[in-house]
Amino acid sequence: MEPLFDFLRQYWWLIFPTMFVLGGIGSAWERGARRRHRRRLEVLKAKAELKAAQAAARAGTGAVPIPAVGAAARASAPPKPSADSMSAELDRLFAEHDATTARWLEYELDIAKLIAFPAMSDGRQPLTAAFLRAKRVADGLRPASSKARITPEQLAEYRNAVTDYEVAFDVAERDARRLRDSSFSAGERKRLDTAKQLLTVAVDQAATPAERQLAYRRVREELDGLILLSDEAIEVLEKKVMLELGPGAPGSAGAKGAASASPAASSSETDSDATAQPHPVGDAAPWPVPSRRSSPTPSPSPRQAPEPGRGERPSS
Repeated sequence: MEPLFDFLRQYWWLIFPTMFVLGGIGSAWERGARRRHRRRLEVLKAKAELKAAQAAARAGTGAVPIPAVGAAARASAPPKPSADSMSAELDRLFAEHDATTARWLEYELDIAKLIAFPAMSDGRQPLTAAFLRAKRVADGLRPASSKARITPEQLAEYRNAVTDYEVAFDVAERDARRLRDSSFSAGERKRLDTAKQLLTVAVDQAATPAERQLAYRRVREELDGLILLSDEAIEVLEKKVMLELGPGAPGSAGAKGAASASPAASSSETDSDATAQPHPVGDAAPWPVPSRRSSPTPSPSPRQAPEPGRGERPSS
């Protein structure tokens, strides 16, 4: 025990930095616990809002405003609505249904938005999964057209499904914008940032076709295993990448054909020049006049222009 006491007498001052380090670790753990608890409460609150909105939509009253469809629809024993009113109601519900689907497709088909808000395509997120279930229900209850013959009960069921679909999307969108890429690790977030930068190059019209193609392949590689891209999103991205290649393809093909044909054309011209006889000289000979050593001597002509430097002796 004596060596221990000697150590404590000599290094008793180490207790102060040790307490400081332990206090920092404890504070960091407490902040992390509070942050996790706050996120858990936000998720529970969002789920409660979604359930309350769904219950209010089914009841026809509550905090979520539902457009009125007339006093007859709100009465306890409503009379059967006319075909025109049901058709107008279906047109309105179709518009709301399509508007929500268009908002969802903005995330599903735009890879830049998918990188910024990956939770919108992650079915493992509870709110995203609830939205996808509500979408499937609304799509299944949608009539073929506004002229379809349906009962008032079917119309009410479809109306509630559209309302659930819209509310579920709003809640999932808010949660995705709050989370962003926080569910990924540091290395995965770095890959997402790299993919975002490469995506800018892939759709940049000022970049060359080779640069856009290389950036497109790199984007696919960086997102592999992180975000599942749908076939429609890949098709939209490929159209953006090939945007400038389409109009330029005929011109480039023509230039390539002209370039490939130019050697043959030049060789044929050379052969024809070599075999052709010299033409009579007109008023003026071509400039410069061919050298006597490199070409056959043309027929003498009194009006032929003098060759430059003729008569000068080479310096020895």
